[in-house]
Amino acid sequence: MLRYVFKNDKKGKVMFMSLFKGPMRMHIRGHKELTEHVDYEKIEAKEKVYIPLICGKSTDLELFVKENDKVKIGTKLAQSKTPFIVPIYASVSGKVVGIEKRMHASVKPIEHLVIENDGKYESVKSFEPLDFKNATREELIEFMKEAGIIGLGGAGFPSYVKYQNISNIHSVLINAVECEPFITADYKTIFLKKKELLTGMLAMKKMAEAQRVVIAVKKTHPELITCLKEIVQGYQDIEVVAVPDVYPMGWERVTVREIFKKEYTTFPREIGVVVNNVATAVAFGEALLYGKAIVERMVTVSGNALKETKNVLVPIGVCVSDVIKAVGGYTDEEVKLIAGGPMMGKTVVNDQFVIDRFMNALTVLKTESFQKVACLRCGKCSDYCPAGLQPVRIAQANKTKDMDVVKKLCAQDCVECGLCTYICPSRLDVSENVRIAKRQLELMK
Repeated sequence: MLRYVFKNDKKGKVMFMSLFKGPMRMHIRGHKELTEHVDYEKIEAKEKVYIPLICGKSTDLELFVKENDKVKIGTKLAQSKTPFIVPIYASVSGKVVGIEKRMHASVKPIEHLVIENDGKYESVKSFEPLDFKNATREELIEFMKEAGIIGLGGAGFPSYVKYQNISNIHSVLINAVECEPFITADYKTIFLKKKELLTGMLAMKKMAEAQRVVIAVKKTHPELITCLKEIVQGYQDIEVVAVPDVYPMGWERVTVREIFKKEYTTFPREIGVVVNNVATAVAFGEALLYGKAIVERMVTVSGNALKETKNVLVPIGVCVSDVIKAVGGYTDEEVKLIAGGPMMGKTVVNDQFVIDRFMNALTVLKTESFQKVACLRCGKCSDYCPAGLQPVRIAQANKTKDMDVVKKLCAQDCVECGLCTYICPSRLDVSENVRIAKRQLELMK
């Protein structure tokens, strides 16, 4: 079946892609049974929390507190300056004791605001709740900005930006697919936050001026499908759609392709769709109903190198080492600790980084040694690439420093899903090589 022979970039330059497309996705064992039916655990913060002073990729923040200031849960601590405004709120009550540079889940050292926990857990409304039914579209967008709602599926992108300067939107797509192995944080959140989810979805529909909401969920979760249908019962403009259990069905381009049978160039709004993760909709609902900012996260802690696996509700800024201790610890002295899922997460060398707002999982795996062999030229990485790229060719061009070819092969379109590495019979780290090429292109801008 034909894919795209070429496409045009924003400047009209021809960019070459794969001529043929293969499956572009595959079923991967999910290991969801380890946590999806296990009761979640609420983890309390220890003596200190460390609030990462980063919004997306920006560390240019304005601080609203100083050393020795008293704060409560929900106190506004800081706000990004550019390019998009995103406020950050306190996750515990206590005293600000300084700023400390620590390793972050993005595998970069960044500054963290340190709060000494007083153990009282006193809270304040971060902002006044808002009745979305009586609010205008513009008021809802401004509210989402002030609430600091970001993409909670892993991207961390400011959600309000998706609703600015849009028109002719017919559908809001709520992504509840959760396609990465091990992760069930969204699954657990939906069952716990039904009212909040419905409120968030209806508000997003109003913001987009859309005709309907579509909730995408894996067909292999019948109990979740039943739950979602109960939540939206009586709403003719909200539809629950079961999608195949394949990876990376949770990537918005693949989800849109599956449900709407259309492709887009840069953003789903080009074809009349706005996409939000289901946890983002829940967070928006909590903000609207209770004036609550994102001060805690449901995180899946799973993998084959843990004594226990479960979902945990944990305040932002809690050290990962404390989370691991709360679930019983590691089974081995040497493990692979991943911030996120095993496919798209980042391996971190120690457990001294903290839970940030965008995080939905900690995956801990046994270390395994394997032997790499030379590329077999089998083409599987191209066949299964959901973006229709040629990963090995990109990696080879980057190795020879031929950035013109790297650009022509559309390395910037890689979503870093890890499927090319997973499918590679030579056990090459194809995804990492493409990621490096992608970063080199970014540095050239």
